[in-house]
Amino acid sequence: MKNAFSVFWFRRDLRLDDNTGLHEALSSGHKVLCVFIFDKNILSKIEDKKDARVLFIHNRLNLLNEELKKHDSSLLVLHTTPLEGWKKIIKEYNIAAVYANRDYEPYALERDNSIQEYLSAKGIEFNTFKDHVLFEKDEIVKDDGNPYTVFTPYKNKYLKSFSADSVKAVPSKLLLKKLQPVAFRPLPGLKEIGFKDFDFPFPTSIVNKDIVKKYKYQRDFPAINGTSRLSIHLRFGTVSIRKLASVAVKEKSETWLNELIWRDFYQMILWHFPHVAHKAFKSAYDKIPWRNNEKEFAKWCEGNTGYPIVDAGMRELNATGFMHNRVRMVTASFLTKHLLIDWRWGEAYFAKKLLDFDLASNNGGWQWASGSGCDAAPYFRIFNPSEQTRKFDPELKYIRKWVPEFEDFSYPQPIVEHKFARERCLFIYKKALNGASASGLVGV
Repeated sequence: MKNAFSVFWFRRDLRLDDNTGLHEALSSGHKVLCVFIFDKNILSKIEDKKDARVLFIHNRLNLLNEELKKHDSSLLVLHTTPLEGWKKIIKEYNIAAVYANRDYEPYALERDNSIQEYLSAKGIEFNTFKDHVLFEKDEIVKDDGNPYTVFTPYKNKYLKSFSADSVKAVPSKLLLKKLQPVAFRPLPGLKEIGFKDFDFPFPTSIVNKDIVKKYKYQRDFPAINGTSRLSIHLRFGTVSIRKLASVAVKEKSETWLNELIWRDFYQMILWHFPHVAHKAFKSAYDKIPWRNNEKEFAKWCEGNTGYPIVDAGMRELNATGFMHNRVRMVTASFLTKHLLIDWRWGEAYFAKKLLDFDLASNNGGWQWASGSGCDAAPYFRIFNPSEQTRKFDPELKYIRKWVPEFEDFSYPQPIVEHKFARERCLFIYKKALNGASASGLVGV
């Protein structure tokens, strides 16, 4: 096709280096035009127009655009629905093929299927590639071809397939001379896409190797700077999964690599069992009669439950868009088991607040905490907030930072007594699950 372009469509892979789909586009034999679409289908559902994640994307796109400018190119940025965006692009440009990296979330699959249909009808190829994970779909399955639903055997099979090639970087940056020369175009401002601009201290994308080395010993203590804070960069692809896995190999950190394998595991679960986005992985757990007390939920959201470790986590989340992983487990267990509030309520609140919100991992974490997920904590495992504090914040440094008034008279009494809540949870869960078992509602 004479004078035709290939197009690379950026989504959750906002980098030029070590980018599989971009590398394939640049190797296509055509000049490459780079596109990003601010998706109205997604943005219209975000209620708070002062959204740090949108700001992060906008900031990273500006950095991308500046890099492209050095190669006499520029991003084409649209604010519309994906289908309308591609109609506009095809009308203005002679397109040979479109390239993108795969996304496994239900909306993304639906979006990409509709775009593929549209492009195919126009005689344009839509090529997608694995980039977001190390192993995808059916790459790590049981010997009979069925997906794993328990993490440990999945991890064991995963590690047998893991090699130096698994973490080998893709040299996409070396091919940037293949970009289509385009007059530089500044991005539309945040106001133009309906959002507010503001200052926000995003974590760096630099990998702290000292943290990786000590990760096994420090990762469970929220008062220690023992985690990388790279999750937002993984979420939006400003750093590649291969780079982080290669660091784990170099620093011989099995624990760090294990967390990356959990990430792939949850992506695989979402791919094979898309019902988890709305329902319990184990259908029996959809029979639990949640209390769903709105006043208690509001106190949990605000960080006013009277349990300092829970309140510290919620206040950290509300203030920073981040919550330490150990505390995520404690707060999720408290909501679902102490308060008997549907895990989907908590999942949705985290989805609104977390900078690193990722459907697969967030859903997997919440279903793990509630007992309803694959390889989940058993329903009778109920975190004791006081014990969790003694183990993981023994000097109360984390709590003092976020709940300075916890020893004052102004601090609320516990919203529910632990022993009572535990016994109530065990009774409700057992009754619901025994009933489900009797009616055949077990498994998935």
